Amino acid sequence: MALLGSTSLQLALVGTVISLLLSAAYLRNRDLRFFVGAQRGLVVAASLVLLATFALLQQLMVSNFALEYVARYSSATTPTMYKFAGLWAGMEGSLLFWLAILSMYVVLVSILHRKRNRPLMPVVNMVLATVLLFFLIMTVFFENPFMPLTPLAQARVTSGMGLNPLLQHPAMLIHPPILYLGYVGFVVPFAFAIAALVTRRLDATWIKSTRRWTLVPWLFLGTGVILGGRWAYVELGWGGYWAWDPVENASFLPWLTGTAYLHSVIIQEKKNMLRMWNVVLIMITFILTIFGTYLTRSGILSSVHAFAATDLGIWFLGFVIFIIVGCVTLILLRRDTLASQNHLESFSSRESGFLFNNMLFLALALAVLWGTMFPILSEAVRGIKITVGSPYFNRIMPPIGLLLLLMLGIGPLLAWRRTSSGTLRRNFILPVSAGVITWAIAILMGIQRIYPLLTMGLVAFVATGIITEVVRGIRARRRSHGESAVTAFRKMVDKNRSRYGGYIVHLGMLFMFVGFAGKAFSVEKDVTLGPGESTYLKGYAFTLENHTFVERPNHRAVIVDLVVTRDEVPVTVLRPEKRAYTDQNDQPNSEVAIYSRPLEDLYALVGGVDPETGAATLKIMINPLVQMVWLGGIIMIIGTLVAIMPSRTERQMKEKLA
Repeated sequence: MALLGSTSLQLALVGTVISLLLSAAYLRNRDLRFFVGAQRGLVVAASLVLLATFALLQQLMVSNFALEYVARYSSATTPTMYKFAGLWAGMEGSLLFWLAILSMYVVLVSILHRKRNRPLMPVVNMVLATVLLFFLIMTVFFENPFMPLTPLAQARVTSGMGLNPLLQHPAMLIHPPILYLGYVGFVVPFAFAIAALVTRRLDATWIKSTRRWTLVPWLFLGTGVILGGRWAYVELGWGGYWAWDPVENASFLPWLTGTAYLHSVIIQEKKNMLRMWNVVLIMITFILTIFGTYLTRSGILSSVHAFAATDLGIWFLGFVIFIIVGCVTLILLRRDTLASQNHLESFSSRESGFLFNNMLFLALALAVLWGTMFPILSEAVRGIKITVGSPYFNRIMPPIGLLLLLMLGIGPLLAWRRTSSGTLRRNFILPVSAGVITWAIAILMGIQRIYPLLTMGLVAFVATGIITEVVRGIRARRRSHGESAVTAFRKMVDKNRSRYGGYIVHLGMLFMFVGFAGKAFSVEKDVTLGPGESTYLKGYAFTLENHTFVERPNHRAVIVDLVVTRDEVPVTVLRPEKRAYTDQNDQPNSEVAIYSRPLEDLYALVGGVDPETGAATLKIMINPLVQMVWLGGIIMIIGTLVAIMPSRTERQMKEKLA
């Protein structure tokens, strides 16, 4: 199987080169046979990559320690479910997994666009093949996961080194694949944008063709970011879900620019504006995915998520520069065809709202990029690596985030082209009133911190605006069609899924903002308790009852029983663990205990237990409104799925074509 995997990668590299040559031949003489051959060659190469991925996965499952990669990231005692996670645990496997996801997209694009967008597809195939070729070269020549151990090393390896304890969590079986599906997926709209530039077909056709190809990776990337936050919250033991870590930021950046792109393409579809802007946005989004891959694999930034430093960094940086130079050259060559046919007529228009929204998303992205890259820039200029850390982000991001929240409420209340003063008064009076009333209530409740206070008022403003728009739509349908409220809502959503799916996504963001505001009221306490002793925090009593030692297949653990009461009424028993992983040279790892309630989480972490006295060192936290973050993420996912699903009109058109 190892030989099969290695050979498959080499053949895939050859097939990709052949596909590129055949695509170039087709563009030169327009012989359809070259196009068909190029497309088939690309599909074969992608299939070979998937075969190689299956081969490595099989080697992990059977614990073939003759392979260096398997010996480093698995062990005889690693649970089977986490052997699967070994596929992306190391540099070599993660690159192969990147290739596998890209290959899946290549096959899907080839199948779904077999008879569609024929003028664009030759260039689309060339772009996909170029990206595939780069990662194949990195895998085959630099980071091959099928490299065998030397006989001497094999003699020393008896049961494998095992998987990093931080990765031995159920979220790590879901988070990386979903994040990769988002990261890699942006190559498809990028390829179509390049094809539109090369062929001068820069109307809204390529935008419509890639709408779902953009929404799907955006959904996966956003879901992956949320799952990563959930993993950090339950696994890293610091009580938060976002630390502005460089690798976290690397996944957040393309999500921000991708969100800006999804908003601005609506203007091009409806008003034939922002052609160049949209092309630049999708280019930036894809470049940021490759740049994020560079940050993760170059070792230039320290991160709990990053891979070990390798020589790949210079190659990834070179590929990023190659893409940037190619994109800038194409834009300069096609700048005459990228001019917009229409212009903004008024600042009080929905087009302006979308544009300001875009500016804020880009401001967020630039702020995150600057904070992430500052250590590298400071070292290059001054010779000293200076890390700005969370204080910088916590100072810069909230004001921009609140402005973005404000624009979420203003945009839907504006009309296309121009909004009259009467319409402005009618549309804004109820949302503004709701925001002011919420502010007053929050102040009366004793909330004095400025950012949580502003967040609550703006959330009420935005939510009221969205609900008002939906209610108006339902009333209009009931008057014109005589339908019930439920039927009117269902048909209204089905008729314009992108709009109402977007509203649901915005509601999800509101829940998340409420959760973010709750973080300002978290409290924590570090304490050492003996058996029977108690500590108190925010009205709760935490009593150490006892501890137990357990032996599991690949680790030992001490489990603390922490009884929680409030006003002498039992609430729950928290059982945090301190583990020592035997296949990782007894590497310690803490497993937190969390009791979630609708409005707050009780969070406990054990640092260690004295085996003689039974005293335990504990960190106890109470985190308000954390559940709002996860609930908001779920609502955003639902809204995106609503926007992705075909409308009734689209289904009817497909039935007629069939």
